Amino acid sequence: MYNLSFKYITDMHTDLKAIGVYDKELDLFESQYVTPEGISYNSYIIFDEKTALIDTVDQRMADEWRDNLLSSLPEGKTIDYLIVQHLEPDHSSQIEWVMERFPECRLVCTAVAHKMLPLVADNAPFDHSIMEVAEGDTLSLGTHELHFITAPMVHWPEVMMVYDSTARTLFSADGFGRFGAPDPSQPWACEARRYYFNIVGKYGLPVQTVLKKLAGKQIDVIAPLHGPILEGDLTDYLRLYRTWAAYEVETEGVLVAYASIHGMTAKAAKELAEILRKKGAPKVSVTDLSRDDMAEAVEDAFRMSHLVVLSPTYDSDIFPPMHDFIHHLAIKGFRNRRVAIVENGLWAPAAGRKMRGMFEQMKDISIVEPIVTLHGRLTPADIDHLSTLADNLLN
Repeated sequence: MYNLSFKYITDMHTDLKAIGVYDKELDLFESQYVTPEGISYNSYIIFDEKTALIDTVDQRMADEWRDNLLSSLPEGKTIDYLIVQHLEPDHSSQIEWVMERFPECRLVCTAVAHKMLPLVADNAPFDHSIMEVAEGDTLSLGTHELHFITAPMVHWPEVMMVYDSTARTLFSADGFGRFGAPDPSQPWACEARRYYFNIVGKYGLPVQTVLKKLAGKQIDVIAPLHGPILEGDLTDYLRLYRTWAAYEVETEGVLVAYASIHGMTAKAAKELAEILRKKGAPKVSVTDLSRDDMAEAVEDAFRMSHLVVLSPTYDSDIFPPMHDFIHHLAIKGFRNRRVAIVENGLWAPAAGRKMRGMFEQMKDISIVEPIVTLHGRLTPADIDHLSTLADNLLN
C-alpha cells in the first residue's frame, strides 16, 4: 500500500484511504504503451457509518491489494458497498472476491455496467445485491454524501465518476490518470498527456460533457484510478483537460515526424527542423518513428500546432512506421491542425499521395501545399523546396 491517506475536517474527522497498488514491474500497459516506471492501480475506502470501497485492481497485483484492504479495515468493520466506476479488467478483477468475502456487501454501478458485468465476472451468485445508480443519484454513508456522475465513453460505455460532497473529492475513474508512479511530487503533465491521448483521447466530446457536469462543484481532491492523487490548486489540471478534450493547441510549435529506410529521409527531416528553427518556429521537436515511442509521438502531435510528416515510398505505399503513426492519429481523433507532407522515392514516389489521403479522412486538417517530393539524397534544390514549405507552414 503506497503512503497516501487523507483526513478531512467537516463536522467530524473522517478518513479516506488509498489502498491501491503500484506495479513497478509492468513495462507495457495494455500490451502496447511503454511504462518504464510502471503504473499504479488505485482503489479507495471511505470510512463512515457505512464503509464504501471504490474499485479493485488488476489481477497481477491481487494478493498485495487484498492485504492492503484487509489490513485497512478496523476490527468489526466490513465493506458495505463496492462502488464500480469502471469494468476494465485492470480495475474489476477482484469483484468476485470482494462479494464473496463480504457477503452483505452491495455492488453499486450503472445500468450499463450491470449489463456488462458478466463479461468480466461471474455475477450470478450476487446479482441480487447489485444496486443500479443513474446520473444525479446519491448515496449517504452517514456523514459522507456520494453523488454519481455518469461518464459514458470516458473511455468505456459503463463508466461513472463519484463526487463526495462532504470531502470535496472527485473519484474520477480513468479521467486525470497518468502512467508511472503514484507520486504527487513528480511532474504530472507529460505522462498524463501521453496517457490521455492514447487511452482517452478519441473521446474528447464525452470528456467535455463530464467537465461541464463538474463545473460549479467544489473539488479539493481528484482521485483517479491511475497515477497520483491530485490536491491543492487544481486549476492547471482542469485547464489542460479542457484543452485536450477540445482538441485545442497546447503548445505553438512543429512536430517533425519522420520514418527513414537508409537515412536519406532522416537527413531531410533534420534539415527541415533547422530551417524551421531559423525561421522562428517557437518550438520544434523531431521524432524518428522507427525508433521512438509511438505513444509519445502521438502525444506530441496532439500537443503541437503544426505537424510535418516525412516518409519514403515502400512497396508503392507509405513506409510502415509512418503508416502506423498516421493510423494511430486517425483512430485517436486527430484534428484541428496544419500538416505538411514530404515524400521520398528514388523511383515512382507514392507516399505523399497516400499520406494526403489518410489525413484528408480526418476532421479539420489543413494540408499545407505543396507536397515536397525528394528523389533520394538531399540536394540544394531540395533544401530550397523545404525552405518554401517551412514558410508556407508557418505563415
